Amino acid sequence: MPSSLSRRQLLAGTTAVVAAAVAADVFTAGGARAATTAYTPTWNSVNQHTASPEWFKDAKFGIYFHWGVFSVSAYDSEWYPRNMYDAGSNANKHHIATYGDPSVWPFHNFINGADDLAGNHVEFAPQLKSAGGKFDPAEWAQLFVDAGARFAGPVAEHHDGFSMWDSQVNEWNSVDKGPGLNLLKLFTDAIRAKNLRLLVAMHHAYNFTGYYEYAPAQSDASLKKLYGQLSSAEENQLWYDKLKEVVDLAEPDILWQDWRLDHVDETQRLNFLSYYYNQAEKWGRDVVATYKDGLDSHGEVYDYERGGPADLTAPYWLTDDSISSSSWCYTQGIGYYSTQQMLHALIDRVSKNGNMLLNIAPMADGTIPQGQKDVLLAIGDYLGRYGESIYDTRAWTAYGEGPTKMGGGSFTTPTAGTATDIRFTRDKANTVLYATVLGWPGSSLTIKTLNSARIDVSSLQSAKLLNSTAGSYVSLATPTQDSTGLTLALPSSSAPFTANAYVLKLTFTGEIPSLRPSTGAVAFMDVGYSGTGTVLSVGDYTADDLTLAGLTPDTLSSLRLAPGHQVIGYSGDDFTGTAWTFTADNADLRTTGNNDKVTSLKVQFDPAAYFKILNVTDGLALDSGGSVSSGSNLKQWTWDGSTNLQWQAVEVGGGYYKLVNRTNGMVADGWGATSDGSAARQAAWNGGTNQQWLITHRGDGRHSVANRTTGLVLDGGGNVSSGSVTKQWTYGTSTNLLWTFTAL
Repeated sequence: MPSSLSRRQLLAGTTAVVAAAVAADVFTAGGARAATTAYTPTWNSVNQHTASPEWFKDAKFGIYFHWGVFSVSAYDSEWYPRNMYDAGSNANKHHIATYGDPSVWPFHNFINGADDLAGNHVEFAPQLKSAGGKFDPAEWAQLFVDAGARFAGPVAEHHDGFSMWDSQVNEWNSVDKGPGLNLLKLFTDAIRAKNLRLLVAMHHAYNFTGYYEYAPAQSDASLKKLYGQLSSAEENQLWYDKLKEVVDLAEPDILWQDWRLDHVDETQRLNFLSYYYNQAEKWGRDVVATYKDGLDSHGEVYDYERGGPADLTAPYWLTDDSISSSSWCYTQGIGYYSTQQMLHALIDRVSKNGNMLLNIAPMADGTIPQGQKDVLLAIGDYLGRYGESIYDTRAWTAYGEGPTKMGGGSFTTPTAGTATDIRFTRDKANTVLYATVLGWPGSSLTIKTLNSARIDVSSLQSAKLLNSTAGSYVSLATPTQDSTGLTLALPSSSAPFTANAYVLKLTFTGEIPSLRPSTGAVAFMDVGYSGTGTVLSVGDYTADDLTLAGLTPDTLSSLRLAPGHQVIGYSGDDFTGTAWTFTADNADLRTTGNNDKVTSLKVQFDPAAYFKILNVTDGLALDSGGSVSSGSNLKQWTWDGSTNLQWQAVEVGGGYYKLVNRTNGMVADGWGATSDGSAARQAAWNGGTNQQWLITHRGDGRHSVANRTTGLVLDGGGNVSSGSVTKQWTYGTSTNLLWTFTAL
């Protein structure tokens, strides 16, 4: 894995819009998968591949493991082979003290075997239990089953260049050296024997693009291969050849890859994708290829490292997280996240349209530490009892509610929720809504999202609490609904049984009623707001964007809008052709003559609406101060309904808005600020880019507001007092930089 620091440096200041194609599997009348045209190594061809097949979206939870030569030192992290050469680093100091200077005791000694300074033999050479050792791949596979995983598999090669299979292109492999075992084959057989889908992880793109940055230049041809020092052409060919071997040996259902694919020759990337997809056609299976960079989002699944989006996100995605915050491989003194942190993270990610791949860290001898087993088995216990709300479900229109915010990008810590946090999922038939509460709420629960202004629950047939035994339920009295939410009476003030989360099952007569969005719009392919809704935040959507979001162009049939929003639909792609503007819900576009005619669209704030714009941290409203002079600072004030605190958001082209104050008619102005902490001001509209703002939804109804000239975003400044100046700041993770827009 890339270290958190280096990845954060690479990702700083960027916002990734992640997408992958949404497409249905094609089957023959007999149920077999229909063959497709052979893939060729072009983007147009491989983009036809279904990124997330049905089985993958059903599976939800998988396990993999960082285990290899880097596990032997049990120090620092899985980046030990790199860091041991970095003079002055902790790993370098440890290596010198334990083994000797890396110039005389190099990394490949862990592979070939050598003695440390104390005379102890050191080598990556786990032995099977059948041969008197501690390693049993069948026991590992059974643990994965007991943990509730639906897919699992090994890191077949990490950045260090050591292949865990009988490679014919890399002599640095687990058959010819070290264990003398075809580890990938052993894991493949054990995992498939438990009827799990097989994942194989490959990290080798970084081997020759920076991992061994500090290692000395090698003169031996074989060592050049291990340390990523071959010519560019040789390295790119080797990258492809290793993948081809893995595909042919393991026939993986998921081929997961780490970063730096964008450093691999595009030709070889396309060669890999077309080869893998063509082989899968021969196997008769739908496969998944993942990426963090370098692949096209149409045919592959994007993977967030240690994180996930802040809100419901389409298309389907994956996160890989680790059971430990300190290392991906086993190290002495390794610590673990709690069961609640990992389980609640899984529930949150599923509610937002994703899967979770959880990493464990076995010891070099093949032992899985008990602390890791405890977390896995606790997750498995929960999934065994309440799995109907996780497996085979789909995300709903809203992911959930509550004060605990999770996700928001890569490298976000898994967080345990509270009894006031709820996450939603639904069954595939769209008739059952599951509300998972991340703690026992007491004798009653009000689900605020299901208030009378947003959803009509008159078709609610039953409300039940999932009991502690799988498939059993506690029937609840008919809930009551008002403007505050849907209130359910629960069995008692104290929890009737112990669980890490509690699940309510709401069953409707027919489909779950449509939910009015709190921001943006929800588009439906069927009239009457029926079928699965596609959630669209404020922004511009070409035909391709709509496809990636899950709405096939020319299929829009009904539309629900958040208060104060509008949708402009276009008959042509790229916002061309006939345009239709929708400022209110429309249950049947046939009545307006534009049913199934919208090819591209824009979701905007309604220019006629007024909003209160509240800072997420301090809760204060953006304030003009009244009839002030041009150039006056923007302030913040406790909301009192004054027109000083009311703003129009008027789109001025290119997705940018002017923010117009209701009292003085002036607009928010960046004023050419260049430094963090500069005041935001106001002036008469002059059309300058310093008066144009990009409003970006950051999840959960929260937005950043970035100035077109300065690039800085509006900043509340923290928990400040009423009357404080509104500033500008470089966008980051602070809630000081987030604002809610509420139509008045």
